[in-house]
Amino acid sequence: MPPSTYPLRTPHHTASGPGAAVHPVEAIGTEQVVCLTFDDGPHPVHTPRLLDVLAAHDVRAVFFLQGDQAARHPALVRRIMAAGHTLGNHSMHHHDMSGWSAGRIASDLLETNAVIRQAVPYAPVPWFRAPYGAWGQSPTVATALGMRPMGWRLAVTDWEPPGTGELVRRLTEGVAPGAVVLLHDGGGDRSQTVDAVDRVIPALRAYDWRFVLPEIS
Repeated sequence: MPPSTYPLRTPHHTASGPGAAVHPVEAIGTEQVVCLTFDDGPHPVHTPRLLDVLAAHDVRAVFFLQGDQAARHPALVRRIMAAGHTLGNHSMHHHDMSGWSAGRIASDLLETNAVIRQAVPYAPVPWFRAPYGAWGQSPTVATALGMRPMGWRLAVTDWEPPGTGELVRRLTEGVAPGAVVLLHDGGGDRSQTVDAVDRVIPALRAYDWRFVLPEIS
């Protein structure tokens, strides 16, 4: 989960040191589109509910899987993949990587991908997100391993549940063209997030917003 702050739009993240040239993706264009992303799962209760909601609205999202959770719930990893969602790597144990060496980061990301692929062999894992948005050298390492780092343009602090209605308000008022939206399906009680997603999709579609996946280059 990210730090306990409430950035509607996060500043542009850059890597430090050798990875300074690699910038996490925060937007996927300038059209009236939104990319929903979910961190810290899969969760045995909230992820299935979320998948049902997304299926009911015919929306695909990016799921940044935490390795230890994927190992506990491989059937949910398979369900996420079977539903047409995109998989992302969110590290094995959600540790702050900002001070890690490149070698340590690489070992963690490779272990996470291996766990994911135990559930879904040969599945593409094209994206990586650093826990807490604490990037350090991880963008460069992830890129070398064939993954693109993805940040976010809109966060609504759903890791500190403020109420479903408030989450809906933050989402509808904070959305911007092409925004990558940071949400969570794991790491705690995410029932408010699931309910907010169920409400906000039709609310935004009424104003011609579209929900899309990022292109994989």
